[in-house]
Amino acid sequence: MKTKTASLATLVWLATVAMATAQHEHAGHVMGPGSGTKQPAAVMEQPQAGPHGGTLRQVDGMQIETVVAPGGLRVFAYDRQGQPMDVRDGRGLAMLKVEGGAKRYRYDLYPEIVKDGSAASLAVAVDLSRIAGRNVNVEYQLVGLPGSGRRPAKFVESVRAPMTEAQKVALAIEEQAVCPVSGQPLGGMGKPVSVTIGGETLYVCCAGCIDAVKAEPAKYLAMVRGQGGTVPFGGEEVRPGVYKITAADKPFIAAQKNCPVMDEPLGGMGEPLKVHANGKAIYICCAGCAKKIAAEPAKYLQVLAQQGVTAPTLKSSEPVAVPATGEQVRPGVFKVSSADQPFVAAQKLCPVMDEPLDGMGGPYRVVVEGQAVYICCPGCAKKLQSNPKAYLQKLADQGVTPPVVR
Repeated sequence: MKTKTASLATLVWLATVAMATAQHEHAGHVMGPGSGTKQPAAVMEQPQAGPHGGTLRQVDGMQIETVVAPGGLRVFAYDRQGQPMDVRDGRGLAMLKVEGGAKRYRYDLYPEIVKDGSAASLAVAVDLSRIAGRNVNVEYQLVGLPGSGRRPAKFVESVRAPMTEAQKVALAIEEQAVCPVSGQPLGGMGKPVSVTIGGETLYVCCAGCIDAVKAEPAKYLAMVRGQGGTVPFGGEEVRPGVYKITAADKPFIAAQKNCPVMDEPLGGMGEPLKVHANGKAIYICCAGCAKKIAAEPAKYLQVLAQQGVTAPTLKSSEPVAVPATGEQVRPGVFKVSSADQPFVAAQKLCPVMDEPLDGMGGPYRVVVEGQAVYICCPGCAKKLQSNPKAYLQKLADQGVTPPVVR
């Protein structure tokens, strides 16, 4: 039985490889077919979480769990009652393609035999850490599974390649960037040190900063959440671009303490208010301070940074969005509306001309890659559309996050 099954699997793989137009190397494995005839996948129900932390789906009367891990791929099989199958006589083929890429990579799956000769899974060891965080599509073909007969089980999985623990730590350090105690860049004094408080981890530049965090955990967690966490985009709008605070803002108000415009305690002139500055939230003592921050957002963010305060990132329960259309002055170029005003104030300059947005009759709104970018005149739209990534990156370098469109 084992020899017969292996032969069948080999025939399936040879047929698949015959469709290929080229072969390439990847992590010690051969990359398989390019753009050959696509085989129909099995009809599947909505995937669910599996017992090994993977994705569980119904395929040809079986339950199949796939696990995509930084160290490779594993496939588990269960019968209709959910009991594990012995897949010692099974073989598999996985064709992996990274979203946006042209290459497809072939991996052969073999049984993971245990001491008693049985196997609960088919697997391949391959380093997927290099594509961590990328969306991938994996086409599976499985043969020799109990009760499957001679026909291979086929299905497709779309998944985000997971990160290793080391990559998760590196990403967290990169996102936090600065030690909340010393204000120094993380990594500037050697390997950053982690401090865990109430299940949340933050990083400091050296062991000497640990005691400060433990003495005032709420203060430093609030400061760090400005990079790693978020606050709502706005509560009730009391005037254009000025919002009432919510409960989620209170830890950040406690960390900020003073209005950066008046240098007065927040709460000294009534309940603090929130304004937007380059995608961040700044708290002010009164609505009268909003105009100065709208005029010079970077200046006041720097004032807070010099005080050791990291403004929190803005986020709403729905993506921050502005209308995709409106009064159109020419194809794809729209006059701005009141919903655009906070973002116009944050962007300030036309990314094409480096001129004030209202300097040439604007601002106007153009949609690029699902985001709203503001320009000084309709004539700038063509350049913006010809190289959208460059101009979006230019805005990012200026600390500006364009809103999405709805």
